[in-house]
Amino acid sequence: MSNAAALEHLEGMAILHPDMSEKYTELSSMLSKKLYHQLTVATLDMVSSQASMRQTAEGGNGYLALYDKVVLSVDKKLNQLALARIASCVASSLILENTTDGVAAKAVLENLLEKKDRLGAAASLYAAAKLGLLTLALMERLGAMDQKALEQIKETSKTNKVTLGELADGADGDTAVVHSAYYECAMTYRKAVGPPEAYYREAIQYLAYTSLDALSSQKRIELATDLCVAALTGEGVYNFGEVAHNNAAILAALEGTPNHWLVKLIHASADGDVQGLDKITTEYAQQIQDQPALLNRAVLVKEKITLLALVNMVFQRKPSDRTLIFKDIAERIQMPEDQVELVIIRALSLGLIKGSMDQVDGTVHVTWVMPRVLDNNQLTDLAQRFGEWAVKVSKTKEFMGEHIPTF
Repeated sequence: MSNAAALEHLEGMAILHPDMSEKYTELSSMLSKKLYHQLTVATLDMVSSQASMRQTAEGGNGYLALYDKVVLSVDKKLNQLALARIASCVASSLILENTTDGVAAKAVLENLLEKKDRLGAAASLYAAAKLGLLTLALMERLGAMDQKALEQIKETSKTNKVTLGELADGADGDTAVVHSAYYECAMTYRKAVGPPEAYYREAIQYLAYTSLDALSSQKRIELATDLCVAALTGEGVYNFGEVAHNNAAILAALEGTPNHWLVKLIHASADGDVQGLDKITTEYAQQIQDQPALLNRAVLVKEKITLLALVNMVFQRKPSDRTLIFKDIAERIQMPEDQVELVIIRALSLGLIKGSMDQVDGTVHVTWVMPRVLDNNQLTDLAQRFGEWAVKVSKTKEFMGEHIPTF
């Protein structure tokens, strides 16, 4: 479409929608002056806000008309990643209007991806990730999983993972939105097909590249809930500090909601607080019943808390005092003493601790404990230990200087 036709469309929309006339007039001015960067920024800002969506005179979607008649007329001259972001917003607006027919919405991104050579790696990856998200959203709304489509998303994700590794990494700038889109698609796919530990890994990465301000309150609540459940039920997920401390901001979304008990459960798990866990499970028994994932993996969750209680017990000891007695362990993990040996063996097999066990004396000597994310109190304690160690080193140095002759 020529610039003349694009300008005519913008002028017509300005007349049709007086409340938006200033925005359309600005776009028209930028297009006529060939200010393509400003045009891109202004268009992206407009289509990013669903509140400004308007129909055309023919009753069609205003965003789609803007995209088809204006954006595509100069698409070669625009920043290609910004073009992909605009296309994604347009596609999303289409499924908001019609939740059962996503053909037109998917076509926007599919047609764009036919121009991969021109788009470049970042824009193509972004568009592909958003297309995958769109497909998953439509499946959820229709209440049916398309196995062929799921397999396609899985294969595309594998290819995109390689491309993602080749992009310049960074939590700021253009690459952040690409990483965010990729991991959002990956975690949404894993939410649909599992397993929970895979969802957990993708969600943690997604949060690393995504500003919470960009998410709706409902999205934050949903993400926080899913992340907590995945951390608790995912096999091999033991460093709960990633959620409890590094991602405390997303957990804050659950405050004042019916799922706020999950935050308590995560903190009890991170601290290895067996008594706290028992208290929470009793107090919120009904809410736990409403979470099938927790019920189905109740044994795994209990085992995690028990193992983390042992890990915390070791961590709280000084490196010179890490020979633990079975009786003390039994009190800490709230289990009979004759079952402590099995817990230690399990912790050793999972690599949570390293050391040796004396079954005759009923002790275990720990030489290494799993690295973990620390809270402020634990950091303060660690700083104190470093201080004590520094004093010992200094005294040893002075002793050596006084008692070893100089040659």
